[in-house]
Amino acid sequence: MSSASQVQDFRSFAEFYPFYLGEHRNPTCRRLHFLGSSLSLVCLALLLATGSWQFLPLGLVAGYGCAWIGHFGFEKNKPASFKRPLWSFMGDWVMYKDIWTGRIPF
Repeated sequence: MSSASQVQDFRSFAEFYPFYLGEHRNPTCRRLHFLGSSLSLVCLALLLATGSWQFLPLGLVAGYGCAWIGHFGFEKNKPASFKRPLWSFMGDWVMYKDIWTGRIPF
């Protein structure tokens, strides 16, 4: 069950991350997060390479757009970023690393 009140009960990121993973059980949702994070990194690299700030909003739209499509369209839950934006952002990157390292199935 995905309850907004549950999101507020965590005292640390270490407590929050298992909940975060539970909100990403659907493989398509995880894949969309992975795609969005990868596109965001490409946009960041382009920003650094070109100095063109237009890549910053593109990276944000790519990252959050893919994630929200995954949540609303496939996971059928509300993104935790609405209640815990910093921990959710951190969770995105820890999950991204965990997918790359094979800890979480792609």
